[in-house]
Amino acid sequence: MTDTEFRSGFVCFIGRPNTGKSTLTNALVGTKVAITSNRPQTTRHTIRGIVHNEDFQIVLVDTPGLHRPRTLLGQRLNELVKNTYSEVDVIGLCIPADEAIGPGDRWIYEQVRAVAPRTTLIVIVTKTDKVPKERVAAQLLAVSELTGGDCEIVPVSATTGEQVNVLVDVLVSKLPPGPAFYPDGELTDEPEEVLMAELIREAALEGVRDELPHSLAVVIDEMTPREGRSEEQGELIDVYAILYVERDSQKGIVIGKGGARLREVGTAARTQIEKLLGTKVYLNLRVKIAKNWQRDPKQLGKLGF
Repeated sequence: MTDTEFRSGFVCFIGRPNTGKSTLTNALVGTKVAITSNRPQTTRHTIRGIVHNEDFQIVLVDTPGLHRPRTLLGQRLNELVKNTYSEVDVIGLCIPADEAIGPGDRWIYEQVRAVAPRTTLIVIVTKTDKVPKERVAAQLLAVSELTGGDCEIVPVSATTGEQVNVLVDVLVSKLPPGPAFYPDGELTDEPEEVLMAELIREAALEGVRDELPHSLAVVIDEMTPREGRSEEQGELIDVYAILYVERDSQKGIVIGKGGARLREVGTAARTQIEKLLGTKVYLNLRVKIAKNWQRDPKQLGKLGF
């Protein structure tokens, strides 16, 4: 491939909540830039991961899962997704291999075709490691029926890495020739505070009941290098974060008995944040109640939505 054929562009993964979009983003970029959780609607921000190669650059846009909204937050998340559709070069519709195609998948496919009829669409059958090969084959056939055979279908497992390179080749083939958008080595254009808040949120969502994901928001209140550290001690960054929930009962879930759960969240999140920043971190977490913040425009704005 010659220099004049360098390709670059923006790719958006969409699909129902919990179809493996963030895991796929992380697998392609090769590091953790989008948070992953087994809870639907984990992603709240458009996080871009950047895949670098001497012949191409793929900028991945990870959006919240498109869903039928029930709150003002839900409506705003949907608008965010739809605005992204028309601004990218390729849309990758993620449909998991281990679940039958349902009304939600059809609704999203129809929405994409209505909102961005000219944007290139491919279908990515995710989580192929979770089912036997015959089941994957049956899902590929079902996807072909859904789309009328008018777009490419790529089966992948982001967890095992199977077919990930094939997916990269397909994505690159759909991108226009053009220069790189970001310097080599840069993996995301999100501010560190946003990524840190997402990592804390991920740690807080691990293993808790269903009522929490929609009601939890994290804000980085302060982030400052600690003064007076010697060279031997090395750099230490103090990070103060607030976890907002909507009800007293949810506050109890996050904090846990005697604060045990919050300490676990802090330990897990600190490990990830230290990897992100490449330095030691002191992490201070507080939990506050912001009643019905998902339905309050003023509070949504304050929390970054």
